[in-house]
Amino acid sequence: MKKKLLFLFTAVIVSSMFAVNPAAPAKIEVFYFHFTRRCTTCQNVENVSKKAVETLYPTQVKNGQVSFQSINLDEKTGEAIGAKYKIEGQTLIVISGGKRADLTDKGFLYANDSPEKLKGEIKKAVDGFMK
Repeated sequence: MKKKLLFLFTAVIVSSMFAVNPAAPAKIEVFYFHFTRRCTTCQNVENVSKKAVETLYPTQVKNGQVSFQSINLDEKTGEAIGAKYKIEGQTLIVISGGKRADLTDKGFLYANDSPEKLKGEIKKAVDGFMK
């Protein structure tokens, strides 16, 4: 009887070791919130950010792990998404799970004259959420 119990206990432990399934990584979303009326800098923040996400993470974009969305706060759906994330103006953020990185200041600082720096800031934020 003890041998059967020991065997059963061992079988349960060993099978549980192989059954461990780590949770899927959280989706990482890069959002650029804006209004209908935009200046050149606003448009550049969107364009540079979108291109950065697409070129840095092509596989992750394809499989849905990383995404970029441009959200117009003047539209009904954009207003609702903005309210969900407590956004009231032009904002560049990276969100994953309950965490967020606000890149708005860097977006407006680098989009026109140093797009590679903005790309680097996006990479740093997204990579930070992948760990």
